[in-house]
Amino acid sequence: MSDPGTPPVFSVADHFSGAYDEPALEAWAAALRGRLGAAVSLGLVFMTPRWFPHAAEVLEILRVHGRIPLLAGCSSQGLICNEAEVEEGGGMVLALYHLPGARLRAARFTQEEVAEADGADYWRRVTGVDPEGLGGWLVFADPFHMDVEQWLDQWNAQWAPAPVLGGLSSGGARATGTQVYLNGEVYDCGGVGVAVDGAVELRGVISQGCTPIGQPWTITQTERNLIRTIGNRPAYQVLLETVEGLSEADRQKARGNLLVGLVINEQLEEFGRGDFLIRNLVGADPKSGVIAVGALPRVGQSLQFQCRDAQGAATDLEELLARAATDTAGRPVYGACLCCCNGRGHHLFGVPNHDASLVQRQLGNLGVAGFFCNGEIGPVGGRNFLHGYTASLAIFVGRDAP
Repeated sequence: MSDPGTPPVFSVADHFSGAYDEPALEAWAAALRGRLGAAVSLGLVFMTPRWFPHAAEVLEILRVHGRIPLLAGCSSQGLICNEAEVEEGGGMVLALYHLPGARLRAARFTQEEVAEADGADYWRRVTGVDPEGLGGWLVFADPFHMDVEQWLDQWNAQWAPAPVLGGLSSGGARATGTQVYLNGEVYDCGGVGVAVDGAVELRGVISQGCTPIGQPWTITQTERNLIRTIGNRPAYQVLLETVEGLSEADRQKARGNLLVGLVINEQLEEFGRGDFLIRNLVGADPKSGVIAVGALPRVGQSLQFQCRDAQGAATDLEELLARAATDTAGRPVYGACLCCCNGRGHHLFGVPNHDASLVQRQLGNLGVAGFFCNGEIGPVGGRNFLHGYTASLAIFVGRDAP
């Protein structure tokens, strides 16, 4: 009998590093379920490519011996388990979640459906998920056979502002194929999603790893992805003056690391971290005064230049997690899923376990599973986007009392 003074456990996660061994996997899944001490609502699983030949058998073992009614996940070269980021050595991560009062519904989607989608209610009809009161989607998709931007546009039209969180599956360094998982099925294309509703919703933390520099400006002339004028002045001139206004140390950081931040929700009185959609600055022409960006900016949209480096990325995630901790205070937090860009981890921060350990320190001792992605999915300003160099954290949170 458990100690009545012990806090309930709502989520657990573990890393399996051994070779394929059916009895060992059966015992591992059963032991993890025993640690949860309550009925499993959802399981998330992430596997490295060496498990590809055994993936279907593994899923069935986990479902049976973990007693998992709904299991979703995907492949990745790098794994995340609680406070650890397993960037080398591979294996598998499994997390089990007990989500009291949650209504979970699974969906499988394909590029063929994206291409044929017609009508505002197409995805509602296909998935059976009503936008009214939806607490969010957790999604894993293959990047090689999906037009992810088109798919996200369609899901935004159907479900925004409900968050869509998750990431694009990955394989080895030179992989051209990945896997996504739903219950006992293994797919090499398309995506899988879990709609979260009822007494639980998803709270997203989208850290794009940038620090705003200079001041916000208004875009005054554009042509496709070209920004001709900002504040009725040549865009290049505004960019140059922004960089020249930095300290020498900050100019060094900005060299080769400049991006643009585009505000999505212009109704805000002031803009800060989390309010900008970060996109690449892909070119600048001092003669014409034009800059090119990796987006389609619009006239009247607010813009602020951004700098990405390890220190700024650490500060960005820390501040956004602190904000999430404040926003969820007094509400039950049941666990999380962390999807990080392949470009983060030790390569960016120079130390192991940076993002995962920061999540644990800021939000408490949660069961967290996740992986390193080929692209991260999450909301900015009430719409969902595909990101790069981002940490996308989906937190399972109890809804406020009526």
